[in-house]
Amino acid sequence: MQRLSGRQWAVDIAIAVLLAAVGLVEIWLPMESVQGDGSPVLGSVAVVAFAGFIAVRRARRWWALGGLAVWPVLGMVVGPGNLSLLFFGQMVPLLVLVFTIARHGRGRYLWLGTVASAATVVLGDLTMELLQSPNEVVFHWAFLILVWLVGRGLRVFEDRAAEEAVRAHVAEAAAREQALAAIADERARIARELHDIVAHSVGTIVVQAGAAEQVVEDDPEFARRALSTIRTTGSGALTEMRRLVGVLRDPEREGDLAPMPGIAALPDLLASARKAGLAVVLDLTGAPCDLPAGLDLTVYRIVQEALTNVRRHSEATRARVHLDFGATQLLVEISDPGPARPDTEKPGHGLLGMRERVELFDGDLDIAATDAGFTVRAALPLEPT
Repeated sequence: MQRLSGRQWAVDIAIAVLLAAVGLVEIWLPMESVQGDGSPVLGSVAVVAFAGFIAVRRARRWWALGGLAVWPVLGMVVGPGNLSLLFFGQMVPLLVLVFTIARHGRGRYLWLGTVASAATVVLGDLTMELLQSPNEVVFHWAFLILVWLVGRGLRVFEDRAAEEAVRAHVAEAAAREQALAAIADERARIARELHDIVAHSVGTIVVQAGAAEQVVEDDPEFARRALSTIRTTGSGALTEMRRLVGVLRDPEREGDLAPMPGIAALPDLLASARKAGLAVVLDLTGAPCDLPAGLDLTVYRIVQEALTNVRRHSEATRARVHLDFGATQLLVEISDPGPARPDTEKPGHGLLGMRERVELFDGDLDIAATDAGFTVRAALPLEPT
């Protein structure tokens, strides 16, 4: 059963009324399309009954198939010879029903309805002499097949259009999800970059400012050097932040921007740490190789974040950075002898960002805090060359 709107009901009833009216006019006028000397009264009853079934052809599809039995049953009761052969009262309603079966039918209803329609026509061909001439057989079967094919073609076209619409909707939803995921990834990347820039620079500034504050009267020269380090660090942080903001505002302006830092920039990073009072030693083992830009930046940020944590959370005055270039992986290790200073700050997002960077390259990150100090060890796979 299909639930129809008021407009659809009105259309189906109007078609049924029109078919009944034309069929009655065909009988009582009579028209040239009437063949045989059947009873007009019986023909009128059959025409109206068939039109009633046509009225529910979409709302009660199985009921509508009862219209196929109207003329055969009446013929069995009064005899086929007492019924006239009608075009508008018999053939046209049958074509409308066949079209509806092909156009709206699915599954069992489609094939049973088609078989029942064909069986009804075959029964008429066998029992009514007027339908048995070759011209008549070709005429009504050609019309029936053509109408069925048109109805079925429209159904197939509609189903394909619906499938295409669903696929387009799914593709649009998938593209939207991918865009949202890309935005989330980009936000996370920007957050990591901002954290790395700000945490490192501000950490250095805070340490130097605190040291200068303690010795400003006793050691003006040290305070002056500390202020110089603060100015240099702050200027560098502003430069990096301007570059990052510039990329966000206009992603196409890459030609005038300095490249992102990598392993080649580690000596400058370590020199900045030494100016801040942390003696850092850099050890390289293995055969250094060119790294992809993303992996190169990741190594730099890991070292940067680890040294920032040393200055913020450790009493150590020295640290060691070790890069081991292996055949299949790069090992990055930053360690300090401690001891840890009592933390008065809430934990930041530096270690989380560090872990995200390592996981991005399918690496492993190990962070160990002991009485002997603090060690950050990252193992990053290298692509075979």
